[in-house]
Amino acid sequence: MYQQEAIKPYDERAEKGQQVEQMFDNIAPTYDKLNHRLSWDIDKGWRKKAISYLKPFNPQTILDIATGTGDFAILAAEMLHPKRLVGADISEGMMEIGRKKVKAKGLQEIISFEKEDCLKLSYPDNSFDAVTAAFGIRNFASLDKGLQEMYRVLKPGGHLSIVELTTPVSFPMRQLFHIYSHSVLPVYGRLISKDTSAYSYLTKTIEAFPQGERMTDILHEAGFSKASFKRLTFGICTMYMATK
Repeated sequence: MYQQEAIKPYDERAEKGQQVEQMFDNIAPTYDKLNHRLSWDIDKGWRKKAISYLKPFNPQTILDIATGTGDFAILAAEMLHPKRLVGADISEGMMEIGRKKVKAKGLQEIISFEKEDCLKLSYPDNSFDAVTAAFGIRNFASLDKGLQEMYRVLKPGGHLSIVELTTPVSFPMRQLFHIYSHSVLPVYGRLISKDTSAYSYLTKTIEAFPQGERMTDILHEAGFSKASFKRLTFGICTMYMATK
């Protein structure tokens, strides 16, 4: 078990997946506003980099894991022009907002949202040209199972692109990020979302999540080849790339 798998949003006794679903349903109405504001909109650039990595491979079928309100899925559809893009998530509250955004963009013929347990996906083996995930895999109750499922549904030769929040490794960004994530982020999150636990939980999972070389080792253990990573914005975010 990895450290972040033991961290739960609310009750230590309850199952983590159910708590994560409840948490994201709770914060869904304010999630986009907080996400962009707390990152000063830098998160949009991180998503673009992750999608740009896939551009040379021209994926026509894409699965966006832990899709949330669909920001990554919408941007991927606009930049990559796939024939089909599925956004999978455990939270109906988040996806309902995503469906409205997709309809407003006129992308409902390309993008669909489906409630899925990301540790036990319903899709057949070798179904997608690319699998993506933005800021979601650290919430998995089992990182190994989640990555193994992503590997399973990816076609041979297909590509994985992940962006995840991480802890900077260098001075002074590491110290500044610690202050920001332990003071500004949880307090502001509570004020806007009214959920007293959600943003404290998210901070803890960022710090506990394996990153850099350790994460590429975990990707290799899940079956992926050519796994690599690139730190973005002084290490506040890390992009992981791998091939099946």
